[in-house]
Amino acid sequence: MDQRLSLITLVVDDLSRTRAFYLDGLGWTADVDVPGEVLMIRIGQRLLLSLWQRDHAEAEIGPVTRDGTPPITLAHNLATPDEVDTVLVEARAAGGAAEAATQREWGGYSGYFTDPDGFRWEIAVNPTPLGESLLP
Repeated sequence: MDQRLSLITLVVDDLSRTRAFYLDGLGWTADVDVPGEVLMIRIGQRLLLSLWQRDHAEAEIGPVTRDGTPPITLAHNLATPDEVDTVLVEARAAGGAAEAATQREWGGYSGYFTDPDGFRWEIAVNPTPLGESLLP
């Protein structure tokens, strides 16, 4: 198996609300948009974020349970703290819950927002060579 990831799939409770958050609120564009079923957004050259309506997901993969914060975070790295702050403001304006960014012990600057389904996004500057390798 190649060392790569093709899709990140998040099971969502209300795809219309999720669509409004990501497309209308954050300004992203869809590659695939099947109302009531699935929304796919290209987030990398060969990587899609798939937002799958719960009933359709459960029909294929079985019951999905989520108690509290899902055990996953998604990260979006940027070059400057100002860019981090701007994205957190945009997420809040789109209806997400966002906390202020802060300087981290590991040397970076980051904050988190939560989308309508409770998935947490870290918005960060990672000043290491590894972090810089993640920037476009």
